[in-house]
Formats: sequence, C-alpha cells, structure tokens
Amino acid sequence: MAITDASLLMPPAFEDGLTVWSSQDGTPGSATYDGATNAAIVPADQDFGSCLELLKTTTTQKLRYMGETPLVAGCYLKISARVKAISGNLPSVRIAGWAGAAGGGHVGGLVEVGASTTLTAYGDIVTVEAIVGAGGRTGVSMIWGTDPVYGHFGLDLTGPNGGVVRIDDFVIEDVTSDYVREMLDIVDVKDFGAVGDGVTDDLAAFNAADAAANGRTVLVPEGVFRVASHMTFDSHVRFHGTLNMNPEHRLMCLRDFELNTYIDAFGNEVDGFKKAFQALLQFNDHDSLDMNGRKVDLSAPLDMQAIVDNRTSFATRRVIRNGTFAALTSTAWDTGVVTSSASYATSTARTLSNVTNVANIEVGSLVEGTGVGREVYVRDKDVAAQTITLSADLYDAQGTQVYTFRRFRYLMDFSGFSSLSAFNFENCDWLCSGRASAIMLAKEGLIFHLKSCFVTRPKDRGITSIGRGCQGMLLDQCNFASDETSMKAQDRVSIGLNTNANDLKIRDCRAMAFRHFAVIGGSGNVLVGNHWFQGDSEPDGVRLAGIVMTKTNVKTLITGNYIDNASIEWGNEQDAFPDQLNEFSFGGLTITGNHFTTIDAANWFRFLVVKPYGTNHFIDGLYMSGNVFKCISGNIGRIEGVDTSIADLKKNTMRNITITGNTFNGVDVKTQNPATISHTQSSKASNWLVDFSTYLPFDGWARFIDSFVLHNAVTNTGGGNVYHTPYFSTQQGADQKSIRVNWPENVSGKVFVTARIDNPA
Repeated sequence: MAITDASLLMPPAFEDGLTVWSSQDGTPGSATYDGATNAAIVPADQDFGSCLELLKTTTTQKLRYMGETPLVAGCYLKISARVKAISGNLPSVRIAGWAGAAGGGHVGGLVEVGASTTLTAYGDIVTVEAIVGAGGRTGVSMIWGTDPVYGHFGLDLTGPNGGVVRIDDFVIEDVTSDYVREMLDIVDVKDFGAVGDGVTDDLAAFNAADAAANGRTVLVPEGVFRVASHMTFDSHVRFHGTLNMNPEHRLMCLRDFELNTYIDAFGNEVDGFKKAFQALLQFNDHDSLDMNGRKVDLSAPLDMQAIVDNRTSFATRRVIRNGTFAALTSTAWDTGVVTSSASYATSTARTLSNVTNVANIEVGSLVEGTGVGREVYVRDKDVAAQTITLSADLYDAQGTQVYTFRRFRYLMDFSGFSSLSAFNFENCDWLCSGRASAIMLAKEGLIFHLKSCFVTRPKDRGITSIGRGCQGMLLDQCNFASDETSMKAQDRVSIGLNTNANDLKIRDCRAMAFRHFAVIGGSGNVLVGNHWFQGDSEPDGVRLAGIVMTKTNVKTLITGNYIDNASIEWGNEQDAFPDQLNEFSFGGLTITGNHFTTIDAANWFRFLVVKPYGTNHFIDGLYMSGNVFKCISGNIGRIEGVDTSIADLKKNTMRNITITGNTFNGVDVKTQNPATISHTQSSKASNWLVDFSTYLPFDGWARFIDSFVLHNAVTNTGGGNVYHTPYFSTQQGADQKSIRVNWPENVSGKVFVTARIDNPA
C-alpha cells in the first residue's frame, strides 16, 4: 500500500510529540497524552532509544494514534510495538484499534483488539502484534470485513494499575504478500469478507471482490460458500471451493461461461450442467455453452424446464456443444406403464375423453390401443375434465376401449416447455447404454437442431416429439445407433426419431439397426445423403420400414441416400378419417438417386410400400428416378407394392407417377411407369394383346398409351405390307393390365408400346 497507493502507514515517533497520541479511541477531539501527568518521552532508553514511558492509571489504559491509517480491501496490516515493564505492578498489553467507516462513524460489532500478553519481569522486552484485514485468514486476529476504510491503531494496557512501562515506536506494515504472492493476478473473495462455512451468505463479499478485480481473476478458495441470491461475475473467476446456492438462484460467469467453470463451482458434473443450462437461458450475454469435452453421468432424467424453473418458453438461439450425457444404472430409467379406459370420437380427433385414472398418466406417454397408429403421444392432460390431448389422430378407435400408456425415460426431457425454438446441439453424444432414451422435445417450437451428434444405444427412442416442437427440425451429420443390433429385425422395438410437424431436414446422417429409423408425421421434408441399415443375419429375413410416413400428401424429397435392408412405408395411420374423402390422397413424394440394398431378404420384401388405412385412396404425384436397386443372396420380386391388409389403392384414379431410369440387380420385375414393351406378333391376328403385368407398379392397370412404334413391316395373310394405323383398347384382360392393338385385318409384326397406370395430365 505504501508503494503502490502512496498510503502513509507508519505513525510518527513519540519524540515528535504526543499531540497525536490519544488516551481514548483516537478520534478527532479525543483526549491526548500531550501534557498528561502519566506520560513522558524518554529520550535515550538503553533498549529503545527515544520512547514513551506510561503509568497505568485506568482499568484499560488506551494508547491510539489519531491519524487515520487507511484500509484497502484485500490488504492486510500488521501493527506491532516493543514494550517492557519498568516498575510497579506488571500489566498485560495488547494491540488495539478503532474501526472507522467512510463517513467518519464507527463500524460496530467487530473485534478491535489482538491477543493479550502479560508482562512477567522488569526489563524484559516483549513484542506485541496483531494483523487486521477483511478476511479470516490464518493469523488475522482483527477481521474487519470491507466496511471499515481506516483505523486508529495503538495498544491497551490491562490488568492492575500502578505499573510503569516503556513503549517503543509503533510499526504498521503491509503484510499482504504473506497471504497472496505479490505478482499473483487474483483477487481472493476471503479478502473481502467471505467466510466459506456453507452457512453465512457471502454474496456481498463476492460482489465486492468482483468489483475490485478490474481485469484480474476472482479466486474462490477452498471452502463451501453460501450465496443466497443470483450472482454475476463480470470478471474472470476461478473456483477452488464450491458454492451452495438454491436451485432457483442463478450463477452467471460472463468471462468464463463454460461447463468446466460450473463443475468447479458446484463440485460435480450434474449440478454444474444444470446451473450452466439455467444461465444459458436466463442471460443474453452468451449464445452457447461449451461443455469442454466433459461427460455428465446421469442417474435420473434431466427435466430441462424444471432446471430453468421460471421459463416455460424460449425462442432465442442457443447452442450446447462438445459434451456427453451418459445413463448410469438406475431404476429412474424404468418405463412407467398405466392402463386406462378412455373414449375416442372423430369429432374431437386429438382428444381422449372419460379417461379413468387420468392423474396417473404422464404427459409424454406413448399411446397404444386398437386403431392407434405408431408414435402417438400424450401431449397434455386435464385431470379435472378427465381428458387427454394427443399428438396425432387415431385412425380407427371410435368408442371406448382400454389403452396402454408407456412413459419412456429420457436423458434430456424438454417436454415441460410449452415452446422451445432455435435450440442447437453440436458435437454432443447421448450414451443411453440401453437404459434410457435420449431426447424428448418441447410441445411446440421451431428449428431444433442436432449437428455432428451421436445418439447411442437408446433403450426405446432416440428423439421423441409429443407435439409440434419438431417443426423445421434439422439433423445434420449425426449418428443413430440402436441397442438392438444383435436382434432379428422384427423383434426390435426402438425407433430413432419421430415428427408430427412439417419441414424436417435429415442430412448426411447414419442410423443402424432400429425397428424404424424415422416415423415422419408432417410434410415438406428433405432426407439427403443419409445411410440407414436395418438388416440381420436371418436367412430370408424380415425387413422393416426405415422411414415411415404417416400422412398422404407428404411433399417430401428422398435423395442420395443409402437405404440398406429397409423399406420406405407410406401410409395414413394418423388420420381420424382414413377413407379418402374431399382431400389430397397419396402424393408429393420424390425418390431420386438413392442406393437401395438388401442382403438375404425374403422374396416378398419391397423397398417402397404404400399402405392405405382407408378406402378410395390413390397416388397423385410420385417421382422415382436414378435409383439403384441391388439384392444380394436372394432376389426380391419387385421394388414396390401395396399393403392391402386394410384397403387397396383405387387404380382408376392414379395420376402423375414416374418411375424411370432406375437400375435393377437381383430384382425379378423391373418396375417402370410408363413402361415400354417390345411385342412380337408371329401369328396373323387383328387383335394383338400386349401384357404389361410384369412392369407396371402398384398392381396398377394399363390405363393410358404414351406411344406406339413399329419395329418392322406389318404384313397381312397375303404377305403384303399393311399401312393402316391401329387403335388401342386399354385395361384389357382379367387383371386389366394389358393393351389390345386393334387392326382392320389379320396381321403380324413387331411393335414397341408404351403404357402407364396413371393419367399424366
């Protein structure tokens, strides 16, 4: 302080006069020893040289320097003096002081005396000393905190009166370097009065240290520091000790906002992540949380909304990156199962009513029952009204039945948010270990984004949407790996992800061995550059859908993917009115440039399956081109088909279907639409029947003629060339899959005929 702040610490020598030495507290106007009968200056003591001789006449004989010795938070002063008894009764001596506030008043409630030493012999020199400072450090006997800004220091004589002592000049020196190395660029919260006992509220000390740091780093040393309110560090902060904060109180480290800081602050990964996530959503100073490559081991699901507590919606871009969340062995991951009777009516297609036991049904539960499609969840519930709001329609569940509700447990559960938008994860891994599912989305929200992330071995689900929190969801360069690799495909139960809303983008991702990779409930989707594979080692094995689309008019692009031992299933199982009425039927699907592969699949397997859940449906808008279909260790019959277990497609209303330019290996029927057939008529006939049954898709009819080309001359029975133009009859034969070429006479020859199942207009 004397060097850096030019502070005057040393009191004047006694030989300079006693007008500044008080017999009281040293405050202005107090009595001095100047002219006092019990005080005198000794000019030449054999031990001290010039010194003060003092006769003890009161119970506590005070000696205080009347100058204001400055106190600076973070600094420590040692006050010392040498004393010896000359005659009379032997007193006790101690360093003492008076704590002054900024306005000149007294700061009460402090310890203002040091340890007392009893003089035991005449002429023996005794050094008394005490250290004063803000923090409770070793050797500090007068802990004054940060309120005092100066002090009047000296000593007290206590014990019996009548003794004479001599006192050498006082020494006041800055001993801060005894506690903090002079060049260390830190500010210690204990130097500002922090206690660190886990009980005392140290918020004021933390704030004072942060304010004083001025570019330096605030140090929180060993100990447990109670902070009973929100705390923001504007300076860099380093935690050697830990914090004790209520769940609702927030910690913001503006210059060190990363998970390592919060783990150090709270002593473990889970509490550290919770507090860091809380700060991420409560402050605008940072848009991202770096997890520093740390792994957070979880023994129970993270309720992400409960962590934030005071927010149920959030719509500002936030990112969590570079970390891992892992499920430990725990019963907290056990699936909750409730069965309950409920009623369903198509007039309220997203509601179950008269739900018994509704209070015990958890929001986010998967709904199972007759007429319930895949991936229908409980979005909300109303206990008083005994109703449940569903994430999607039920296709055939009118009336009352018993439903099963399964609540899977997720490492990260956002379902408590009514809305969460623009939330991103980058380079993160969810290690589910077959114990837990990974992520449940909020009920509403836009553009939830996973980039370069791994969802590893989820027990039941990878990403679950229970509402429309999946609107515009982006999945880029992610890896989804199931826990069921060793199982037969038909025995698997886990699903990579589901959506209910529109505009899903899945790009450059990889998915392995799920029952289904994605159950997609919305439209406007793009799947580009992905690889999903779902095979097993079974001969003639069952192969299930990798992608399930649950709506008819999907407006979806599937391009440049590697689709391995899995199909694309296209149905309308989430439609309360599954019959085709006054609505769009199946359409809006583009499948181009993909590699489709099977190994040892059953011959009946199909890469594209359309499954109507009601009558009168047709296809209006399908484009398949530039795909490669390859079957290894066993052919399949054809690449496409219709699942007629509930209903067939309406074949006389097909429109705008193009299947062309594809490559077939190990496929018995090379599907085309339009299909061109070379027909040779060897015998003379006026009606040539051209069979298209092995080419046209979806068991469709030969409804329209695109073109007719002669390969060579058409000749009559006399051997002459015939130049008549024939006419054509479509939908011929018992299966309506043939075209009849009608001539005015019996002729023979070879022609190329192009027909199609749809109206191209």
